[in-house]
Amino acid sequence: MADITGVTVHEEHTSTGLSSTKLAMWLFLASECMLFGGLITAYMLYRGASLKGPYPEDVFDIGYTSVSSFVLLASSLTMVLAHNAALEKDYPRMRLWLTGTAMLGLTFVGGQVFEFTSFYREGLSLTTNMFGTTFYVLTGFHGVHVTVGVLMLMILVVMSWRSSLSDDPAFPVEMVGLYWHFVDIVWIVIFTLVYLIPTPQK
Repeated sequence: MADITGVTVHEEHTSTGLSSTKLAMWLFLASECMLFGGLITAYMLYRGASLKGPYPEDVFDIGYTSVSSFVLLASSLTMVLAHNAALEKDYPRMRLWLTGTAMLGLTFVGGQVFEFTSFYREGLSLTTNMFGTTFYVLTGFHGVHVTVGVLMLMILVVMSWRSSLSDDPAFPVEMVGLYWHFVDIVWIVIFTLVYLIPTPQK
């Protein structure tokens, strides 16, 4: 068995039937769920409590964000294709899909930066009101997670080119894939609650 760096190690299985590395990843993702849960709760509590604008309906462009969201969700498909290629030890195809996933992630992050810039020009900063504070912290924190995922993907690609992955590349790709799918699922929740649910009347 190989760990996420591609180094071959003796992997012990836990009483759950999962390897210790995979169990550790699931526990990490569970802690991330709690963290995002707290940030989402804070946003939902305070987004309608601001005494001055701009407010969500003043700055959101649902069409633009929907396209950006589609780009990120499409990356889940390319991640699955990368894992399937890794299972078949098809390194060229694995690198192709890993790179494609990273590019889709970068496109999403670039779109988020553009969105933040537009909102700032419309008068919404981190300190403008409670909506601005909770919105930027929540979505910015998610953007950081996407960026970290892109770095992990590119590390796998570089390691593959250098032949420093183990003879079984599927395990490290699967571990990065778990993280990537988690980030995508979290965005579905954020997009639904933040962009699609109307703001309570002030």
